Amino acid sequence: MSSVERGGEKAERRWRLPAINPVWFILVALITAIALENANFLTPIGYMNFLKRAAPLAILAAGQVYVIVSGGFDLSVGSLITLTVVGSSMLTNNDPAATYWVIPLMLGIGVAVGVVNGLVVSILKVPSLIATLGMMITLNGLAFLWSGGAPRGYLPDTFRVFGRTNILGVPLVSMIPVALIVMVVVGILLTLLMHRTAFGKLLHAVGDNPRAAFLAGIPVARVRVSAFVISSLTAVIAGILLGGFAGVSTDVGVGYELQAITAAVIGGAQLLGGRGSVPAAMAGALTLNAIFTLLNFLGLPKPVRDVVQGLILIIAVALAMVRRRRTGG
Repeated sequence: MSSVERGGEKAERRWRLPAINPVWFILVALITAIALENANFLTPIGYMNFLKRAAPLAILAAGQVYVIVSGGFDLSVGSLITLTVVGSSMLTNNDPAATYWVIPLMLGIGVAVGVVNGLVVSILKVPSLIATLGMMITLNGLAFLWSGGAPRGYLPDTFRVFGRTNILGVPLVSMIPVALIVMVVVGILLTLLMHRTAFGKLLHAVGDNPRAAFLAGIPVARVRVSAFVISSLTAVIAGILLGGFAGVSTDVGVGYELQAITAAVIGGAQLLGGRGSVPAAMAGALTLNAIFTLLNFLGLPKPVRDVVQGLILIIAVALAMVRRRRTGG
């Protein structure tokens, strides 16, 4: 091959556009449809409130994708959200000063839940679907026992600031929700951890072929436990945000586990492990929230939203399986 041909190939590679995840195009199309349906959505208050509502799910999806990439599922995150909200309301007991030890305590509970999930899956070899389903039932029972079925107490403003407070007077956008700042910070940290560190490479290797990873000397159990801990921590953070703007409820986390999995799958995560992206999973959460928003603007009831979510999950999984078979995975 001549130097001219090699130079041409290098120039072609240099100017080749990077691959863009299709979820971003879907998100833009949905936002355009929402804007056409309701022009107020394009105002700063409109799209900032949209991002504020989507922040808990986006954070949860960012954590869920760690478990999915490692080759598992975490069905306990929704119940952990509920336990976080209910437990925080009981512990703070209307005392603003209690927030400063209740939030670290809840994060500690999240770490404990993640460690238990990870150990049961990694050491006892229980399928993650069964292990986390059992944890989901356990945490829901604990929340019910703790609250007696009717949570008492009130989340003080020092706790709710993360979920419902807006920073006003910001140039161009007029306001920025604190929840959006939390989402961006968590998203950046989890993106760097998965895509810019050795841990992220180990995580993908474990999910792609755990046996080969073990033979290569990778601490498979430790990697999987870490993935479940990260997922549980994002569930606690999501619970803190939801408690901020939704208040105290015993069903505040219901359905979030499936929404997080759906969001990750929309973002291209492979349910059998080995493939996934934090930014794409968060974009999938925004996409799912945009679908729900559009359905609400169209006046369709919640059961329709549930049907749409189920169909999205089924279609996405089917496409992922077809793609895996074609690539010989």
